[in-house]
Amino acid sequence: MNTRNISYSFIAPVLLTFFVMSAADLVGIGVDNVKADFGLNNTLSQLIPLAVFAWFFLLSVPTGILQDRIGKRNMLNIGILLTAAGLFLPFIIYSFLTIMIGFALLGIGNTIIQVSANPLLIDVAPRERASSFLSFSQFVKSAGSMVAPYLTTFFAIRFGDWKMIFLTFGIVSLISAGWLHFTKITESLASETKATISSCLKLLRVNYIALMVLGIFAMVGIDVGINATSGQFLLVKMEMASEAAQQGRSLYFFGKLLGTFLGALLLVRISPTGFLLGSAIATLSTTLIFIFAPTPMAALALMFLIGLSASNIFPLIFTLTVKQYPDRANEISGLMIMAVSGGAFIPPIVGALTDLFNITTGMYVFVVCALYLLFVSVYSRKKS
Repeated sequence: MNTRNISYSFIAPVLLTFFVMSAADLVGIGVDNVKADFGLNNTLSQLIPLAVFAWFFLLSVPTGILQDRIGKRNMLNIGILLTAAGLFLPFIIYSFLTIMIGFALLGIGNTIIQVSANPLLIDVAPRERASSFLSFSQFVKSAGSMVAPYLTTFFAIRFGDWKMIFLTFGIVSLISAGWLHFTKITESLASETKATISSCLKLLRVNYIALMVLGIFAMVGIDVGINATSGQFLLVKMEMASEAAQQGRSLYFFGKLLGTFLGALLLVRISPTGFLLGSAIATLSTTLIFIFAPTPMAALALMFLIGLSASNIFPLIFTLTVKQYPDRANEISGLMIMAVSGGAFIPPIVGALTDLFNITTGMYVFVVCALYLLFVSVYSRKKS
């Protein structure tokens, strides 16, 4: 598949799986609405991201190993169907227990999707366009994340049920699974030596891989954290109305949407390491300024700029690492997606600091993450 010819009949169904992947970003909507529905505090409500993203830590490496045996496409469809189950459950039966179970299933499915979708896209895209297509895949994911808050508000006003967003994404998931099932994709062959948990974890002894994996941990911590806490930040510190505060996160995802689209175009011409450095500098700057935003409009604008700045960091780190060790792609993919568990561990820290001190103190966790991304970008540029 890695020729100069672009086979969109293969690329399109794989790209749709990235829209399904965006269902994980429903955690922000879930935190705000479940917190209000069940009267939870910040610490308890931030267990919702934990229910989703803890599975990335537990299952990513085993998924990469199993994928090595049954293939990326088959593994990807398993993940999509589990995601659909997690979306339908809280729509059918709504309680705090079913919400947690549903988000856990969503997290398990999403873990599998992220482990499988990225290397499968590399298989169907021309090799010289891999970075560009991976950035565009994040554009597709960001599109789902951006429309979700508006659809949720529409369903709440029009039908009196915000949970219809789960039904909508569940139906899209089933369509994606069917399309992918009937698309026969020729996958790249793994190395003759099959991956094991031990072989995956041994890769962490390689400094480059270990530091890049931790970079994914920090990046997803920012991504999920901004999604999960921005509503409370706008509501409490900026004193915005509840509905406006919830919709404010759409600007973050719009920034990601635009950034990944621009990244797909620019990465054809710009060095990935240079692009990563510029993205890290911009992410650190905008995150720090966001904390001190003087007005609600300034805060909203900065949310957009954070999304724009950080939008390409995940695909850049992933691509740079796989290019360094192409014969270990499945194992690296498992490790990289294991690091998505940053979305499980960072938001509870932010929630705990918020309850102990205030929302501003909690937001400084994202600054620390952004500082590490700057370090990784400089390190990667020196190693290239």
